[in-house]
Amino acid sequence: MAGEGTQAGLEALRHEDPDRYLSTLYAPAETRAALSVLYGFNAEIAGIRDRIHEPLPGEIRIQWWRDALAGGTQATAGHPLASALSDVIARHRLPLDAFDRYLEARIFDLYDDPMPSRTDLEGYCGETASAMIQLAGLVLAPEAATAFASAAGHAGCAQGIAGLLRLLPLHRSRGQCYVPADILAAAGTSRDDVLAGNDREGTERAIAAMAALGREHALRFEAAAAGMPAELRPAFLPAALAPVYLDRVAALGFEAAKRPADISALRRNWTLLRRATRGWG
Repeated sequence: MAGEGTQAGLEALRHEDPDRYLSTLYAPAETRAALSVLYGFNAEIAGIRDRIHEPLPGEIRIQWWRDALAGGTQATAGHPLASALSDVIARHRLPLDAFDRYLEARIFDLYDDPMPSRTDLEGYCGETASAMIQLAGLVLAPEAATAFASAAGHAGCAQGIAGLLRLLPLHRSRGQCYVPADILAAAGTSRDDVLAGNDREGTERAIAAMAALGREHALRFEAAAAGMPAELRPAFLPAALAPVYLDRVAALGFEAAKRPADISALRRNWTLLRRATRGWG
């Protein structure tokens, strides 16, 4: 039955988050169930905005998760994903405060508020994408994960920024804009102009600046990842795709605000295989 549950979790993840799903295939078989639960939780919380019409129900849902995880196995009984996550947290001694900060950061997704600054954006990515990398690392190789915490920070920022740029068309359709106000100002445009799509050149400059910021973190990640042990690499594999996505976004320019920046399955799989076998640095 456990094997069936693991397979079901991986199948669900394959549709909800293909990049993280592929990364689990490079992890040891005995850790895949825990990773699929962790990533399934991420997909569940990230998808709350898609399932609500007003922010308040979303906040209530996030608060439920905070209370449930704080309450442990008894509080999560009856909810398969929450129960499985509680078990993973207990078994791998994952820090509860990381989940609490993650959930707090995700409240931002429920609203259409502007992202104030680059620092705020990096903080958001740190509490979400970077946290997922660090938690996955603790599942795979706890001692090594602690030693590579700085690499996780930069990897998550690169991955998070690439993901936000890929979702730019969806966010625009909702009235959301994750491009920080200071980057927009430096690009000579504004949040309203980006959302309206009436400033092609300014939007293109803002996209290029965001892509450059993502590449900066990707380079710092690669430098910090030198010497990473093979058993820890699967936690970082989703971030390995960030430079490829960022290059695609930059190539699309203004079009990246209108359609998602995707890459071929061949390019995705080759990148993951290369990093899984050779690492960084």
